Amino acid sequence: MQKRLYNKEPLNKLLVVKKPIFISSNTYLNKIKRKYKNKKAGFSGTLDPFACGCLIVAFGQYSKLFKYLSKTPKTYKAVLWLGVQSESLDIENVTSIEIVKPLDKDLIKKEIENLKGEIEYTPPKFSAKKIDGKRAYDLARDGIEFEMKKSTMNIVDTKFITYNHPFITFESSVSEGSYIRSLAQILCERLGTIGTLSYLERLNEGKFFYENEKDLNPLDYLDIPINNYNGTKEWLFNGKKISTDYLETKDDGKYLILFDDFFSIIEIVGNEVNYLLNKVTL
Repeated sequence: MQKRLYNKEPLNKLLVVKKPIFISSNTYLNKIKRKYKNKKAGFSGTLDPFACGCLIVAFGQYSKLFKYLSKTPKTYKAVLWLGVQSESLDIENVTSIEIVKPLDKDLIKKEIENLKGEIEYTPPKFSAKKIDGKRAYDLARDGIEFEMKKSTMNIVDTKFITYNHPFITFESSVSEGSYIRSLAQILCERLGTIGTLSYLERLNEGKFFYENEKDLNPLDYLDIPINNYNGTKEWLFNGKKISTDYLETKDDGKYLILFDDFFSIIEIVGNEVNYLLNKVTL
């Protein structure tokens, strides 16, 4: 008799897993699904196969919450390997390795500290960015020529960790959609050298840290204010339309309505109340 791989019972679960190096986020998600024996799950914030670390995973209804979760800034630990060049700006597609002269440690610290604020950059061709509907990394792997458009990332903070030639280790907290591989190239340019990332780990996404896959309460991570509701609970339980007359705050915006066993996310627009997500079980 074949062993059942997945449970049929619905599972609402929010957790942080630690993706290993050299495995895609999708492949690792499938491993997590099998581990918890549930098919309905998703993740937020794709990590490249080369990168490891914090990956937010949600099962069941909680997988619909990603857009409302507080996930920024994201902090990464990176190791820059001087003298190495790579098409993917990491050690997956190395094209050359050469010996480069040691750099002044104080200069490295200074340039790393200057990597803050709004910075214009070119995303890596080996990235999840879409070009005419296709992932850039698929086009790059197929040898198709294309250009990446310049973009802007917000660097909240960057700090020097260590320098053991030819390796520079630093941490950087950035906005969503940023590429540390591109940031490392900007650092190389400012230092007048060449290099590529030999290690990249995401330490956190906003308030999300890896803590041995412990269960997380989504209410602790929702970036939405609570709106007190003084109407009948059954109206929301059954998805009936509610009026702003029963809400403490009547201003336009997104709000959380909380009960002991479920919550709803609503949006008020011009005194009309609409459900964005309703009856999410706690």
